[in-house]
Amino acid sequence: MFESRYDSVLLQRAVDAFSRLPGIGPKSALRMALYLLRQPAPESEHLAESIRNLRDKVVYCSECRMISDAPVCPVCSDPNRDRRVICVVENVRDVMSIEHTGRYRGLYHVLGGIISPIDGIGPSDLAIDQLVERIEQGEAREVILALSTTMEGETTCYYLYKRINSYGIKISTIARGVGFGDQLEYTDELTLGRSIENRQPFNPS
Repeated sequence: MFESRYDSVLLQRAVDAFSRLPGIGPKSALRMALYLLRQPAPESEHLAESIRNLRDKVVYCSECRMISDAPVCPVCSDPNRDRRVICVVENVRDVMSIEHTGRYRGLYHVLGGIISPIDGIGPSDLAIDQLVERIEQGEAREVILALSTTMEGETTCYYLYKRINSYGIKISTIARGVGFGDQLEYTDELTLGRSIENRQPFNPS
């Protein structure tokens, strides 16, 4: 295990900070810190400013919960999107994956996770009530349940079906081009695009 400590306290702090990032170990963190030391001051200042702006200025869209630079994201504010269709996803990465396919022109709703009792995540921890509120506004005609095809994803789909089935809207799910156990963010764009286009009525049984 790489546990070297450095004479420079400031270097050690930088390495420790980078090491907290997902997928970054101590060796990679050290390379990043030393790289930044070799760069001109404006480069490091630009990085620091970008991180500050990311943390302080990026917000969640008040309608779909996607990350945005404004209170309402570009998708929700686009008059050319089909507001009758809402695609429900687990996280913002799934929105990006679907958008990259170029085959979906409706709106989104980001739950912020999926139901997972083993991880202590229940329905009240997700943006499910907000989804129901959007449906109650009466504009939506179809909800696409585009969640990962894991056991937790299937459980979440079933729960959502029970919550919104009484509103008389079409409830569909992505076609099984996405195999069981797959996560949307790791699915190639062609397969994901076809799965959205070839969506099927959700069968709760």
